Amino acid sequence: MAKRQTGRSRRAFIGAAMAGLPATLLLRTAAAFDKMTKPQAEYRDTPNGIYSCGMCMLFVAPDGCKVVEGAISKDGWCKAFAAVD
Repeated sequence: MAKRQTGRSRRAFIGAAMAGLPATLLLRTAAAFDKMTKPQAEYRDTPNGIYSCGMCMLFVAPDGCKVVEGAISKDGWCKAFAAVD
């Protein structure tokens, strides 16, 4: 009878581990893709007409961005541009 108790505990443990595995993988995947590379964002060091990173709500002074990795120019532009209201 003691073996049946251990078997049930093992099954419960394996079931809980399997249920938590997708959530763990999802969280790791989300953390890995927090920011785009410059080529993914189609970043360029020049503005797009009157629009530039310095006018974007994602720009982090002096040379950062919330969605593009690496240093960027306030005079640059990318496809993630979002104008400040």
